[in-house]
Amino acid sequence: MGIYKELLEKKKILSVTGLGYVGLPLALEFAKYFKVIGLDINADRVELMKKNIDPSKELDSSDFEGCDIEFTSDPMDLSKAHFHIIGVPTDIDDNYVPNLKPLLGATRNIGKIIKKGDYAVFESTVYPGCTEEDCVPLIEAEANLKMGEDFKVGYSPERIVPGDKVRTFTKILKIVSGCDDEALEEIDKVYNHVLENGTYRASSIRVAEAAKVIENTQRDINISLMNELAIIFDKIGIDTTEVINAAGSKWNFHKYTPGLVGGHCIGVDPYYLMHKSKQLGHDPQVIAAGRRVNNYIPSFIAKRLVTTLIDSGKSPIECKVLVMGITFKEDVSDIRNSKVADLIGEIIDFSVKVDVIDVHASKEEVFHEYKIDLKEGVDDDYDAIVLAVGHKEYKEMSKSDFEKLSKSNIILFDIKGVVKHLGIQNYWKL
Repeated sequence: MGIYKELLEKKKILSVTGLGYVGLPLALEFAKYFKVIGLDINADRVELMKKNIDPSKELDSSDFEGCDIEFTSDPMDLSKAHFHIIGVPTDIDDNYVPNLKPLLGATRNIGKIIKKGDYAVFESTVYPGCTEEDCVPLIEAEANLKMGEDFKVGYSPERIVPGDKVRTFTKILKIVSGCDDEALEEIDKVYNHVLENGTYRASSIRVAEAAKVIENTQRDINISLMNELAIIFDKIGIDTTEVINAAGSKWNFHKYTPGLVGGHCIGVDPYYLMHKSKQLGHDPQVIAAGRRVNNYIPSFIAKRLVTTLIDSGKSPIECKVLVMGITFKEDVSDIRNSKVADLIGEIIDFSVKVDVIDVHASKEEVFHEYKIDLKEGVDDDYDAIVLAVGHKEYKEMSKSDFEKLSKSNIILFDIKGVVKHLGIQNYWKL
């Protein structure tokens, strides 16, 4: 009897390690059909989930109903499970080097409890080869077992996008891979049981790893081109959006828009591929150039803002600016790798006083992560306003709403151009 059937009959248990934006929806969906153990090392988050509360504010309490799931913060509870899914965050350090500590820590925990016949499936974004070269040896050393002979391994990269209510976990096409044909077959059956659009079987774990990491690398490069064009068009004095719309009238033009590129995927994943490439003796040029351009955008916007203040007869050192939004994208609470934080730092470097608000972000999390104190209220004497994140609440603001916040004539920097229709005279967008 394969492990899929044993899971279905609840003779064996499935575990999910890492219950964030990706792990929790996945765990709950599996728990509609299988018995599940959900592990998160943050005990406070676990207590919330036990009360049917999603700490990430993506799911409703009703999403927890009818789920056969046990939440825990104790890694040893995983010993009761047999099919282990690992979906912990993979980020970068201050030197843009992949930070595998959370992943390797979770892998060691699996190695301590894995048994003969068990499965370990990784979902975290990594560079090609990481699963077999970095993770599997840890499991083998901890468990004194051999992959293939004693336990099976697979890789199925996550594809959930925070804030996307349409392409949820069950509605995406999922890549699956395994260490051998048997592993691939069983892993495919497990995922297919909960997916509406099925799976794509990759020929190997490395192919699956590479497919994931280039998805966001491609987007990063395309956005970097738009960002560079936006800089050029700003100097020329023409509207980037109008240029893109005009070019988009051709059938084979692909529309991408400029903006701040942060978050836990697009602004991170290219460094994983670059890291692997450099290990193999190749210095990637295009990927690196895209990263340089996108990392420069906060500085470009800050300089453009200060220039506008000066041109308006204001002294930057005497100015107060309101930044609206600090999450990495609109209508979510996720602040990971937010480039708005970089933008705020760049503006402050010009000795400008900055107030920051956000209707979705946690005041405590923002201060812990960036040492930025979110302001709960707003004043009425700002020299300029930076609409950094297009939250729904900000998109619905009127011209008079912005006028009430401004000291005199409005200076509005609307990075994504979400309120261009208001016809504000001193208006700028990327």
